[in-house]
Amino acid sequence: MIHKLILFFIITVDLFLLYFQTFSISISSVEASILYETPSYLTYIEQFFIYIFGQNDFALRFPMILFHLFSVLLMYEISKYYIKSDKNRLWLILIFVSLPGVVSSAIIVNSAGILIFGLLLFVYLYLKSYKILYLSLLFFYSLLDGGFIYLFISLIFYFYNNFKTRYALYSLVLTILSLYIHGSGVFGLPKGHFLDAIGVYSAIFTPIIFIYIFYTIYRKYLTKDIDILWYISSTALIISLVLSFRQRVSLEYFAPYLLISLPFVAKQFISSYRVRLKEYRTSYRLAFIFSLIFLFINTIAVFLNKFIFLYIEIPEKHFAYKSYIAKELAMNLKKENIRCIDTNKEMQLRLKFYKIDKCDKYHLNKLPYSDKNDTNVTISYMNKVVYKATVTKLNNK
Repeated sequence: MIHKLILFFIITVDLFLLYFQTFSISISSVEASILYETPSYLTYIEQFFIYIFGQNDFALRFPMILFHLFSVLLMYEISKYYIKSDKNRLWLILIFVSLPGVVSSAIIVNSAGILIFGLLLFVYLYLKSYKILYLSLLFFYSLLDGGFIYLFISLIFYFYNNFKTRYALYSLVLTILSLYIHGSGVFGLPKGHFLDAIGVYSAIFTPIIFIYIFYTIYRKYLTKDIDILWYISSTALIISLVLSFRQRVSLEYFAPYLLISLPFVAKQFISSYRVRLKEYRTSYRLAFIFSLIFLFINTIAVFLNKFIFLYIEIPEKHFAYKSYIAKELAMNLKKENIRCIDTNKEMQLRLKFYKIDKCDKYHLNKLPYSDKNDTNVTISYMNKVVYKATVTKLNNK
């Protein structure tokens, strides 16, 4: 009973922090594009919740928080197949909800959060042996999002190596169908981004955890102790690193697959820890403690990233700059009774969400921070100026 209460506490705190973060940031240009320019299943999900809760930041981000909640519950259920101890499962959930990549996917409107949920749901149904359900789900995924193609590819290898030829052929058909509907995602002239990919993975998982995931995947391959989670995570990792030699990889499509590895990675760590005598466990304890310290520092940086503006000279260099400004800008314009304006395309879409339409009556022009002239609009966070602009009323006679 105590373990269920602790799990409830972890989830409650997690949801509270996500709820708080919802009102701290603005809609980004990518999110606005999803709503207004590039219709997809995400668009319809967002529109449904906006219809229910109104056009506000909570309605925008609530679907992603909801998918995140279901993902946490699925991760806990899946971990029961790999980790016997309730205490250790709670540690795994705490690490899962604290990963910077998981936190971001629970807030930012993109396919990453849905991919995480979708992969965990498939694995859960597979481990439960709900054959008709998970086979039907795979077909649905092939129609839904091109990001699931790496799941189909991994299942080709998994089913074939486990002498399930029919399922391997089914996965191959789904791979072809997904390619036909969504494309391959391979583009551009060859250009190396391997180190960039490693850097992004390290930021998503923190360096220590990413290194241990990589090590565990490699070790399990050597020992042949591999199951469906290993195939899913290792296939996506290999494909992403290979692709990174020729193009910049959208790791929001790949990182969810590595998250799937957490249960067997945790199992490997626990097993390695227990087989050693107490006097030889110190290095494992230290590695675990340092991992948690770096993880929590990174997570705090994600939740409190607005304070980073105080320590950087050029606000645009802030990693989350594109998720700020728009809401405060709309509020400033409304105070001046300006309900429509003309500006650059990206900001125009963002302002549209906050009910500032496009018109030719006013023009918004962003200014450099070094400009000493008087400005109509100045946005500051904690007394640090992060945006300057002028609003000009146009004579349209």
